[in-house]
Amino acid sequence: MDKVLHRAATRGYADHGWLDTYHTFSFADYYDPKRIHFGALRVLNDDTVAPGEGFGTHPHANMEIVSIPLSGALRHRDSMGYVQELRPGGIQVMSAGTGITHSEFNASDTEPVKFLQIWVLPDARGHRPRYDQLTLAPAVRNELRLIVAPEGFGNEHVGWIHQRAWFHTLDLDAGRGADYRLRLFGDGVYLFVLEGCVETAGETLSRRDGLGICGAGELRIDAAADASVLLIEVPM
Repeated sequence: MDKVLHRAATRGYADHGWLDTYHTFSFADYYDPKRIHFGALRVLNDDTVAPGEGFGTHPHANMEIVSIPLSGALRHRDSMGYVQELRPGGIQVMSAGTGITHSEFNASDTEPVKFLQIWVLPDARGHRPRYDQLTLAPAVRNELRLIVAPEGFGNEHVGWIHQRAWFHTLDLDAGRGADYRLRLFGDGVYLFVLEGCVETAGETLSRRDGLGICGAGELRIDAAADASVLLIEVPM
């Protein structure tokens, strides 16, 4: 088993006034040659956008982009004509493909919006751009919940992307645990702690710590305290 440990305090950080952002992997002005990606997982940004502020219209191409809201409401507008608001309990999945432009703004003038923006390298270049927003199935504590899957495995509660990647969330009660079995031989899994504290692969992980693991077929996750985690399985 090979492991790469990213403590929360070691992430790249920038305070732009309107945007407070942490980067697990090299992004924008943050560059670490040892932290470019984990397999096909290219970006994991932990963003807080001030009330009434946001990202102006900007382009993307040849990237699968998943946005997961943690609190507040995020307003999306893109060159395909979609104008929607994203709130906790939902997820946004976008294939930039041959090219799109979009903007993301805090929908509130009084409350910040917090969300994760995750980029995954696609299985091929030149896909047709697409956008999807869906409501996730209710989470069941101490059980894995699938939220993103490869094309052909999505449904009304699971978004799909052009990559052999699987995203799960897991909410654990203190003292409880769960096993994650990798879908495909040779894949890696990146575990990101949203809240709480878990023990896995010989490591104790706290809020916003990340751990990438490859060379293992199964991963045991035990909660030292009530915890919420995100697991991202990707080809290496």
